[in-house]
Amino acid sequence: MRSFMREKKIFCGSQYREVDIFPYSDAQRTAASRGKRSKKVRESEPKQKNLNDKNARRYFTQQANLNFGDDPDALHVTATYGRKYLPPTIEAAEKEVTNYLRRVQYTRKKEGLPPLKYMLVTAYSTGKDGEKPVRIHHHIIMSGGLDRDTVESLWRKRKRKGQKQGDKIGFCNADRLQGDENGISALCTYLVKQAAGKKRWSSSHNLEKPQSRTNDGRYNRRQIEKIARERPGRAFWERKYPGWTLTDDVYGVTYEHNDLTGWSIYLKLRKKE
Repeated sequence: MRSFMREKKIFCGSQYREVDIFPYSDAQRTAASRGKRSKKVRESEPKQKNLNDKNARRYFTQQANLNFGDDPDALHVTATYGRKYLPPTIEAAEKEVTNYLRRVQYTRKKEGLPPLKYMLVTAYSTGKDGEKPVRIHHHIIMSGGLDRDTVESLWRKRKRKGQKQGDKIGFCNADRLQGDENGISALCTYLVKQAAGKKRWSSSHNLEKPQSRTNDGRYNRRQIEKIARERPGRAFWERKYPGWTLTDDVYGVTYEHNDLTGWSIYLKLRKKE
């Protein structure tokens, strides 16, 4: 079966995009798309919201850059549990943090702010029995507008009779989401590659979704084999994609080889200053 090389650009905001260059069979390509550049289409969201899955990790980074990479007021919130309020299950922890996000949204509404946008990562390890979750905590990337003290103060239980405010659930810290020359990719990498444990994620329904466009005429198999063999540097890719550069000399470009289909190349690009 004949195959060709497909270039797929994935648009993730004004400062970040990814490019996949990979073999594609003639049978997979429709007659309508043959030899043409496609229209933009929405990327498919992974079925498994588990950051231990490669595709989910990648989509998480793309969506985070798209929705929060250009927001100068966005926050990264870390929320933990004190001994008194340790949740017995992951489901209980996710219910607790969902209630917290509702309080944040309610407060935003009172302040006349737009609806909350967020991406939530619940991270945990399992105990010696391999089942009971331990060290449960949450990382939340959320839209800005509320001051950090307010966001932190809402990580509390509902106040009981006679209380001015409810008990603190645990530690909560809100920092401004500070990107570097690579946007917020460093934070995304940290969230999806913590040394140990499992990570589940969810998000608000009002997030934009990454879009992509394919081009089947830009590269051929011989060109890609040559590039994979020579491993050119940053300047080469800057000529290929004017106005963009690799996010990193090491991780900004990945080469993968399959004995059946041949070479694929994956690029992570940032807008040049």
